[in-house]
Amino acid sequence: MTTRLVAATLAVAALVGCGGTRGRATLWVTKDRGAHVVLVRHVPAGLTAMQALDRVAKITTRYGGRYVQSINGVAGSLAAHNDWFYFVNGYEADRSASEYRLHDGDIEWWDFRDWTHALRQQVVVGAFPEPFLHGWSGKRLPSRVVYVSPRDRAAARRLAAALHARATGRVDSLRTHENTLVLIHAPVGAKPIFIADQWPDDGVGDPVRFRFSGDADWLATHLTFARFRYEVGG
Repeated sequence: MTTRLVAATLAVAALVGCGGTRGRATLWVTKDRGAHVVLVRHVPAGLTAMQALDRVAKITTRYGGRYVQSINGVAGSLAAHNDWFYFVNGYEADRSASEYRLHDGDIEWWDFRDWTHALRQQVVVGAFPEPFLHGWSGKRLPSRVVYVSPRDRAAARRLAAALHARATGRVDSLRTHENTLVLIHAPVGAKPIFIADQWPDDGVGDPVRFRFSGDADWLATHLTFARFRYEVGG
C-alpha cells in the first residue's frame, strides 16, 4: 500500500470515527445566564458535545459520564440550586452531552446558573442568528421574518437574506412549521427587546419564535448584539 493510500485510508477512518461530520463548531462556557464569559473556543465538528468540552476545559461528570458535574472546578449543587446547563444553537438540550454530536457551524454553550425560579429555558436569543442558520442536529427548518410595520420591510428583507429566510408582512398566524423572527417597530431611542420562546408543546429542534422590538435596520447590521444572553429587556 502506498504512503498516499495509507494517508487517505487513515483520513477516512478518522472521519468515520467522528461521525462523518466535517468542519468546526464553537464552544462557549459562561456563568449566570451569560453575564460572565469563561471561555470561547473552536472545536472539530463530529465530536460529541461532551468530548468537545473535555478538550477545552477540565471537567468532572456524573451518572456514568453522561452529565457534567463541574467545569474548571465550578460544580453544580442540588442544595444550592445551581448547575451546568447546555444549549446547542440556542436550544436547551434534551439529552446528555455524550449523546449529541456536533455539526459544522453549531454553537455549543454551557452556562452555570441558579435554577430556583426557572429550571428550564427552552430557547434563548444568545446564539442568534442560530438556530435559524444551522438548526438542531444538522437539520435546519425553513424560516421567515415577519414585519409588523411597512417601515420595516426593507430591513426585514435584509434580515431574511442573512438568515436564508423569507420576508413577509402577513401576521395572520404565528404558529407555523417555520422558525419565525417578528419585527416590532419601536419609537426612536427605545431600548431594544429581544426574546425567544416556543409553543408549550414544542421541543428541541421544533420551530422557535424570536421577537425583536426596536430598530430593525440596526438589528440587520448587529446580528450578534445579544450574544451570550438569554434575553434582552424581556
